[in-house]
Amino acid sequence: MERIWSPWRREYVTSAVNEPGCVLCRALEGKKGADRLLVHVAPLNFIVMNLYPYNAGHVMVAPRRHLGSLAETTPEELAEMMGLARRLEEVFAKVYRPDGLNLGMNLGRSAGAGVADHIHLHVVPRWSGDTNFMTVLGGTRVIPEDPADASARLRLHFT
Repeated sequence: MERIWSPWRREYVTSAVNEPGCVLCRALEGKKGADRLLVHVAPLNFIVMNLYPYNAGHVMVAPRRHLGSLAETTPEELAEMMGLARRLEEVFAKVYRPDGLNLGMNLGRSAGAGVADHIHLHVVPRWSGDTNFMTVLGGTRVIPEDPADASARLRLHFT
């Protein structure tokens, strides 16, 4: 599937993906403007915008510790992760008014994890008809909002 992207993404494509280390850890540390993508930092987890969103508002909830599997997490980390997903459901209802949400986790590269060594939960707002003719016929997805703008909108609800 092809995507239509805006020029804001050029900096990320030409620099961030080539940097060593974990993209999620860099986001948490606020490296290279990634702090603009942080939505919320909780004691054990954080919420960050996805730079390759399926839809406007697509975020990831990840442990602050760099963990490669669910088996490495503590019960407290998992409980807080799900609590943040629940909070996102409430915030998305106010900010985006979606018809539903997708929550998902890909563990390991063969399972589709783009960041295989730092687990994260995807939370994606969905609307009836959001898979429209562009996606179905054109193989192209149009994302109507810059992730940094989405982060700023969502961040207001976590202060």
